[in-house]
Amino acid sequence: MSAAAGVDEAWRDRLAIRELVENWAVWRDAGDWDRFATCWHADGRMEATWCQAPAAEFIRASREGWERGVSIGHFLGGHSADIAGDRAVAQTKMTITQRAEVDGVRVDVVCTGRFYDFLERRTGRWAVVLRQPIYERDRMDPVDPAARLLLDPALLARFPDGYRHLAYLQTRIGYAVKADMPGLKGPEVEALYARGARWLGGGPSD
Repeated sequence: MSAAAGVDEAWRDRLAIRELVENWAVWRDAGDWDRFATCWHADGRMEATWCQAPAAEFIRASREGWERGVSIGHFLGGHSADIAGDRAVAQTKMTITQRAEVDGVRVDVVCTGRFYDFLERRTGRWAVVLRQPIYERDRMDPVDPAARLLLDPALLARFPDGYRHLAYLQTRIGYAVKADMPGLKGPEVEALYARGARWLGGGPSD
């Protein structure tokens, strides 16, 4: 392979990975479940605050929530991918927004962080093996700025600073929220980075 051909192939991989990440957000938020399923390998897995499950179960739970009126959106920003042969780890800046009624007040929660994706190319197709969001900071605001919102401090304190308002909302609407997800700093995110390095080196994703 010539040097130019190698550069072209590397760019094709990077474009395919970026397209995959963008398709995930667009198709999931549009409720385009059939195309959303193509973003995953059959053994793919999602690790979100409210759902830690195989991809097929996550898709089913997302669809059921959509049909009940659960309102979640994803917006993407800067992106970086480390590629080693047919494997990659991609990090993409993201914002999760969720709207719901909390303690009698309609609110918006905005949570910023990164999608940390374990990706693999199989039979020429890049897809997600594991998606683990990193939750860096969040806030909650009443939709009506004149509304008065009083939160339970004990419930807020159960969750890390990076997603405690998102977790508060999701708990209030009935989800069991995982309390040790990775944030900007700390042992959880350091362990995730170590898993990513092992994945690029040929090891397992877990």
